[in-house]
Amino acid sequence: MCLVPTVTLKMSGRQFPVAAGETVLEAAQRAGVALPYSCRAGVCGSCKATLLEGRCEYPRNPPTALSASARAQHAVLLCQAVPVSDLLLEAREVTSVADFARRQLSVVVTDRWRLAPDVIGLRLLPVDGESRLNWLPGQYLDVLLEDGKRRPFSIANGPQADGIIELHVRHVAGGGFTSWVNDTLQIGDRLRIEGPLGTFVPREDSERPMLFMAGGTGFAPVKAIVEHFIALGTQRPMQVYWGARSASEIYLRPLAEGWAREVPNLQFHAVVSDPEQAGGLRCGLVHEAVLEDQPDLSGHDLYMSGPPAMIDAGNHLFLDAGLPESRLYYDSFEYAPDVLAQILGSRAGIHDLL
Repeated sequence: MCLVPTVTLKMSGRQFPVAAGETVLEAAQRAGVALPYSCRAGVCGSCKATLLEGRCEYPRNPPTALSASARAQHAVLLCQAVPVSDLLLEAREVTSVADFARRQLSVVVTDRWRLAPDVIGLRLLPVDGESRLNWLPGQYLDVLLEDGKRRPFSIANGPQADGIIELHVRHVAGGGFTSWVNDTLQIGDRLRIEGPLGTFVPREDSERPMLFMAGGTGFAPVKAIVEHFIALGTQRPMQVYWGARSASEIYLRPLAEGWAREVPNLQFHAVVSDPEQAGGLRCGLVHEAVLEDQPDLSGHDLYMSGPPAMIDAGNHLFLDAGLPESRLYYDSFEYAPDVLAQILGSRAGIHDLL
């Protein structure tokens, strides 16, 4: 008789079984337990937890987001870890996410516009007869393709009474889905989606100042979270940093500058990495700009969203600057495995998928 491993979460005492070959994250989601995650590929480290008892293996992908020192401290990645015994874990739970059930629905494109030379804005609305999707600001959805593949995109707005969903889709040259969105998709076309997904959501149980750092189209979920806090009328100081290669890629700069004018406790910083395309904006890498302005992060909460290189740099440098790991929330954009095979040598985000 084959025994089913059981996972116990130390802080809450919650338990759930794990089926054969299933990861801890998959089992938790099936049981309605909301654990942090982002890329689901073992790369970003969002789902890192501490293994207190038991043993697990990584039959799918090696835990590349875990350093040797992290492994020595019994860190595990829940999106890839498959238990081979009962486990006792020290892991954060995102209880607010558990209230929003994931489901599939059909949507129609109600608006399509060009945000930047390579970024298309979309507004989607549930088709007649479909109830609107419920989500938390910062979460994402999967677009379901006919071949069974999925393409994840962060939702760039919070939930609205009219059910509108906003996406920012970057075109990847030669990519099937984003090329179709860039060249062919029309108002009135329909998509099948599944959501909400992800745990990059507002944490309201704090009075600490907030830092937001976005890279490229990583601005989409940051926009949703910032607008949520503005709507709440928060008095917490907010600093929003948006980095890109060129000034034209800061595609909603007037919106962010409007926040800074209208919200007394909010400041916006645009940072461009290519001096020749800066257009008078601040030059440099966005994570370095954050540290130049805020060398001591011990008293902050920090939200970051963007490409893996930016997330990886922030993970190391922000913790070195005193930010507790429990106050670092992030959404790392990763290619799906089938996409990565087509674009060797490039790195991009969940908004940049083919």
